[in-house]
Amino acid sequence: MNIPLFGKTYYLPTDVISAWVFTIIIGIILAVFVLKKKKLPVIWDYMRTTNHRKIGIMYILFGFIFFLRAGMDALFIRTQLAVPNNDFWVFQFQKYNEVFTTHGTMMIFFAATPMLLGLMNIAVPLQIGARDLAYPFLNAVGFWLFFMGGMLFNLAFFFNSAPAIGWTGYAPLSGPTFTPGVNTDYYVFGVQISGLGTILTALNLMVTIIRHRAPGMKLTRMPLFAWATLITAFLILIAFTVLAIALYLLMFDRLFGTNFFTSEGGNPVYWQHLFWIFGHPEVYILALPAFGIFSDVISTFSKKRLFGYPAMVLSLAAIGFLSFMVWAHHMFTVGLGPMANTVFAITTMAIAVPTGIKIFNWLFTMRGGVIRFTTAMLFALGFIPSFVMGGVTGVMLSVSAADFQFHDSYFVVAHFHYVILASTILGIFSALYYWYPKMFGYALDEKLGKWHFWLFLIGFHLTFFPLHISGLQGMPRRVFTYDADEGLNILNFTATVGAFIMGISILFLFWNIFKTHRKAEKVGNDPWDGRTLEWTQSSPAPEHTFEPMPVVEDIDPFWVAKMAHRKVRTTDNHRISPLSRSSILPLVLTACLFILGFSMIYQFFWISAAAGIGVLICMVIRSFTDEREGFYEKEELTDDKE
Repeated sequence: MNIPLFGKTYYLPTDVISAWVFTIIIGIILAVFVLKKKKLPVIWDYMRTTNHRKIGIMYILFGFIFFLRAGMDALFIRTQLAVPNNDFWVFQFQKYNEVFTTHGTMMIFFAATPMLLGLMNIAVPLQIGARDLAYPFLNAVGFWLFFMGGMLFNLAFFFNSAPAIGWTGYAPLSGPTFTPGVNTDYYVFGVQISGLGTILTALNLMVTIIRHRAPGMKLTRMPLFAWATLITAFLILIAFTVLAIALYLLMFDRLFGTNFFTSEGGNPVYWQHLFWIFGHPEVYILALPAFGIFSDVISTFSKKRLFGYPAMVLSLAAIGFLSFMVWAHHMFTVGLGPMANTVFAITTMAIAVPTGIKIFNWLFTMRGGVIRFTTAMLFALGFIPSFVMGGVTGVMLSVSAADFQFHDSYFVVAHFHYVILASTILGIFSALYYWYPKMFGYALDEKLGKWHFWLFLIGFHLTFFPLHISGLQGMPRRVFTYDADEGLNILNFTATVGAFIMGISILFLFWNIFKTHRKAEKVGNDPWDGRTLEWTQSSPAPEHTFEPMPVVEDIDPFWVAKMAHRKVRTTDNHRISPLSRSSILPLVLTACLFILGFSMIYQFFWISAAAGIGVLICMVIRSFTDEREGFYEKEELTDDKE
């Protein structure tokens, strides 16, 4: 069907039109539900909120929605590869390229990273005794930038313009010569807008941890999740800035005819350097928060202080530092030479050392402990052997001579899913069950949670373990079919079965959430017999926490106070806390950026200029806004009375 838009005509195939119709129907159903249940005040409140818990919930909600979309793409991929020479209806060659591009891009940029940022928003201020993030308004801007970037990227599908360049966007494939049109531009602007929000949130978390800890909360007394968040924020600040530079240069190549990454005057290997200087730290941007989650969960459900706390902190810092020294192990086959390959092989092997320290420390934490096999703890336990398997194959890939054989095979696909999915997604699920009371005041059902865990773990290993073997047998990645005589039939069919088992496990999570909220059984402040400060606050955590402010005297202040049969000591003498005030301005500002990005994709520069002026106006309005005016007025009135 031909659709006129902005003076141009676009062809939309049947599946795209069906997507539009389906989305409109779902939107109408949701609108009716909202109006019937009179939820508009709640939605309006969340649209304007700058509170860390509510923003964290929105990060997790929309990150999970994008996770489901990316998961559906994964099921499409596995369905196509289930049997040789398959002709699954949605897959011609180009469609397959689009699906694995959207799967990888959404999982990394719009699902895993945002959900982790949401958990940081919810838990870190509560763990360190802060009443909110240092800059609540900026926190809201960061979230809405992620949301607008994700919406812009997903909009490509509805205009039959989904990018087909892989999540890495390799040049020259992503350049104007090989991918003309607007498909790749959705990738460039969607990731750019969302990445800006990630950078702003990282800055916010960094300042919060450094400046707004409770009295007595030294860096050496912070929970491991707060430490992991601080180091991750530094990684984001550097890595996402490099990615932003790469995307800007690619934008100029595509829109304005420059040659940064083209053979006429540039070099496509430059893109690889810039992308992987971001890309490998991104692995640890995803993994380090999960390490922090597992540290807190294992300590809580073993009823033991974390073993080797200083070593755990130092290993986190070492992993963060070394993550910037290994990027070229993704480029062993591009011809950098034996010296460069050797250096990056050594640094890649070295990063396994601090990771190994963490594994042994988790095991020693559990040794001699009183272990409770809750759902959160099971996800932590399932992570350890799964991640070790990914680490072992990572050491194999670090040998440059061997990497020449493994490169661009399904062995690599299996490796990075064992590393990223085993750490990040298992970590997110563990944290969801662990901190759900602080989000909503309810505890998820443990029986359904264990069904979720076992199905997901079994499906995970059924999916990705066979891919090691198919990769060693020579199956290249990014192929949409294979012949029956290649000996890959059983391996691929098993992987497809495993993928659908993982998909079924998510249905148990949905039912668990629905059942929990339908029963609406409130839990107390401390349902897990916790060790850290978040469990001193009510469930769900209120908007105004820590009144009065706690005084921290130990690594596990709440646990120490409980063992001494006393309350955590408090004080009124502390640094001025951030003030969270509702505002629609972050949403308006980021909506202007959305319009700017969308109009740049289609090169409607006059609309882009108008949207840019809108952004500037929002910034001017913000510069004349001070949330503390009311606070200062009250303070002056109090002083006058005295």
